[in-house]
Amino acid sequence: MSTGAPVIRPMVESDHARATHVFRLAFGTFFQLADPLSFAATTDMIATRWATDPGTAFVAESEGRIIGSVIGSHWGSQFVIGPLTVDPAFWRGGVARKLMARIVAVSAERGARLTVLFTHPQSAMHIRLYESFGLLPFALTPVLNKRAGMTSAGTAFRRFSALSATDQAAALAQSREVTGAVYGGLDLTREIAAVRKLRLGDTVLIEEQGEVAGFAICHHGAGSEAGEDALFVKFAAVRPGAAASFERLIDAIEQLAGELGAKRITAGVNTARRDAYRRMLARGFRTGIVGVAMQHPDEPGTLRPDAYVIDDWR
Repeated sequence: MSTGAPVIRPMVESDHARATHVFRLAFGTFFQLADPLSFAATTDMIATRWATDPGTAFVAESEGRIIGSVIGSHWGSQFVIGPLTVDPAFWRGGVARKLMARIVAVSAERGARLTVLFTHPQSAMHIRLYESFGLLPFALTPVLNKRAGMTSAGTAFRRFSALSATDQAAALAQSREVTGAVYGGLDLTREIAAVRKLRLGDTVLIEEQGEVAGFAICHHGAGSEAGEDALFVKFAAVRPGAAASFERLIDAIEQLAGELGAKRITAGVNTARRDAYRRMLARGFRTGIVGVAMQHPDEPGTLRPDAYVIDDWR
């Protein structure tokens, strides 16, 4: 192990392969996999997020070698931290703290009102690190899975990718109105645009009276955040209290999964969103892994009983 102090610098495209190697090695080691590098082997969490917003990605470098990285996602008034990973050979050496300090500074520079992340509730080490930066643990976030297949629901929805440029612009503006009703200033339009531009999947839109009433940003397949044969709901929302719209949106997600040939659907729902969580369970979604949501400052944000939001902040 090198004793040189790591340098934190912006991530560049040529860093992706090594940063991805460290990402898989770190999580695979943490979860005690027989082959740590098999962790999330068909997903891409690094290059896709860097391409979405290069200004929120950093690496830790020691003697010319990348030993860690961190990426943030700027969702308007909310800034999501993660993944943050460090080569296991450098664990407990202060590298994670240096990366965390840099990404927290970016959240402040971007003017986010709320800084959030997903971590392991069983790991006191992780929780202590994030608490030292002012984040507090809130409710658990189960990452749910369900076998996919065409449904007979027949819910009407539109794909963002199929819209004209004019209609896409209108849909983005209306999606901001939906998320702004959930939490003031929350804005997922950067993620919607990235999924379209990078061909990571698609965004489904449900409408009421000609306006977007809900949307779901979905990654699909190898090379996305979903992985092979999977559809991953990165973010989905309807207006607060709109339970019927939420049911329609899940119908649309399941129909999209069937159309794309996905074999499973993955979607995280924080348990503070009580009714949304219960409805997902009632539809056959079951817990895979469980995380805990942490955020700063100490306010509910989107973690409220009236919020119908799907996201897991990994």
